[in-house]
Amino acid sequence: MPLTPDQRRRCMQANRSTGTKPERMLARELWHRGYRYRKNVRGIPGTPDICFKNRKVAIFVDGDFWHGRDWLHTRQRIKSNREFWYAKIERNMARDLRTNQRLQARGWKVLRFWASDVVKHLSDCADRVEEVLREEQIRHLHRVYQYDTQYDTLDIAAEEELEGF
Repeated sequence: MPLTPDQRRRCMQANRSTGTKPERMLARELWHRGYRYRKNVRGIPGTPDICFKNRKVAIFVDGDFWHGRDWLHTRQRIKSNREFWYAKIERNMARDLRTNQRLQARGWKVLRFWASDVVKHLSDCADRVEEVLREEQIRHLHRVYQYDTQYDTLDIAAEEELEGF
C-alpha cells in the first residue's frame, strides 16, 4: 500500500544527514578493531562521515536513494514530483564526484560505501578500510623515512687509512 503524501513527508523528514545507523555500525566496527578517527570533520571538503586526518583517508557512507545507487533503475521507480527528485539526486551525485576530486587533488584517499552494503557486509567494508589505512601508513612511512641513496656508491671511510696496517 503506497504512502500518503503526508506520511511520505514525515518519512523523508525523519532521514538523518549524520549519525545514520550504517555510519554508526562502521564506526563502531573500526573502533573495536583499534582504529581512532574523527567524525563529520567540517574543515575537510565534503565533511567525511569518518576521517583519519593523519593518514589522509576520508570515508563516506552514502544513502542508496539520496546518492543515486543504481540510478538508471531507481529513477524509474520515482512516481511523484519527479523533476524535483531527479534534479536533487543528480546534484548530490555531481557533488560527490566534485568532493572526491577535491580530496584526491589534495592527496587524500576517498572511500565511499553504500549504506545497504555496510549493513549487509559490515566486516568486508571494515576490511577495506583497514587495507587502505595500512597502505597509507606504509606510504607515509616511506615519505618520512625515505632512504637517501646519494652516498650508496661512494667509498667513504670514517677514518683515514693508516699505512702499515
